[in-house]
Amino acid sequence: MSQPNPPNSDDEQLDVIAEKLRLIRITSQQRRYPGRTTPRLPSRSVVIRLLSNVVGALYPRHFGPAGLNAQTVDIFVAQTLRTIRQRLTEQLELEWLLQPDAEQLPCRRRARTDADAFMAGLPQIRDLHDTDINAAFQGDPSAKSLDEIVLCFPGIAAILRHRIAHSLYKLGAPMLARIMAEHSHSLSGIDIHPGAKIGPACFIDHGTGVVIGETAVIGRNVRIYQQVTLGAKRFESDGEGGLVKGQPRHPLVGDDVVIYAGANILGRIEIGKGAVIGGGVWLTDSVPPGAVVTQAKPSLNT
Repeated sequence: MSQPNPPNSDDEQLDVIAEKLRLIRITSQQRRYPGRTTPRLPSRSVVIRLLSNVVGALYPRHFGPAGLNAQTVDIFVAQTLRTIRQRLTEQLELEWLLQPDAEQLPCRRRARTDADAFMAGLPQIRDLHDTDINAAFQGDPSAKSLDEIVLCFPGIAAILRHRIAHSLYKLGAPMLARIMAEHSHSLSGIDIHPGAKIGPACFIDHGTGVVIGETAVIGRNVRIYQQVTLGAKRFESDGEGGLVKGQPRHPLVGDDVVIYAGANILGRIEIGKGAVIGGGVWLTDSVPPGAVVTQAKPSLNT
């Protein structure tokens, strides 16, 4: 007669840990969603696939399936747009159901309406991003073709994904927008908050280490090099130890500005039209139009 297996002390220890984690999780969820069932979260993997779908629909020859021709490309785009609308509607509903006192039917209706609004804005995103591609071609002597820029330039990839995420941010879906933005950040090394407003013909050259904050505003035909920060100088407190959120705290960059590598531009200051900010500059004061700001020239002591 076989003997029952003795209790496994290692498994018992894991059961204890699992129970402790369950209690912590329940307490946290009850604090965030008092008096109601814990809602589902948007899916990070679905949102990332959604971003890839949008990029493919906007530039199917570059990011669609291999072998598309003049006949099949239109079919691919039409089918992809339907997929985008369905997935986006589902994810928008999930985000809005996270809000206090959210009700499913109003959230579902809003999700359908705003998904349609996002879809209607895709041609504008494509037109706007074409200005970025042309700016890169005009501004980089190493660029041999527009196709090379679309396929290979990390700054161009980051700007396109930002324009998509920014469209969702304006619709009131900051979580979906932030998932897209952080995925783009992981791919390109360029960190652009989806709330930042970026005008036409923006070219981020090289790009690694660029940081653009939530309330930054960038004008037309601006060129930015690697390791540039458009950041906040300080964070306002509410007097009780918390931070005041949503306040304008990042720079305003005018049209035709060039910002060279390693510049740090901090606070709600204005960089006037046509100004040039040199490499490595630390800037916390506004700059008039046409100004050139550089570091002190290094001296060589022998």
